[in-house]
Amino acid sequence: MSNKTYETSDLAIAAYLMLKGFNLLDAGRYPSGKFKFIFDDSDDQARMRAVEFLSSECCRFDTHIKNLKKILY
Repeated sequence: MSNKTYETSDLAIAAYLMLKGFNLLDAGRYPSGKFKFIFDDSDDQARMRAVEFLSSECCRFDTHIKNLKKILY
């Protein structure tokens, strides 16, 4: 078994990967405040799923959430 990992700072992509069954290995923030999510990617599929997110209903949902937050803040 490989020790491959996939890292993203995008909260929505991280949530999508979790929805698709990827195992979250670590989560935190860099000193800059940027998010950090590290997933087990032994099957080398996380990048494909991250791209898949862009055309999913989940991405549309995330965009609407961001737009609503802009209205409120």
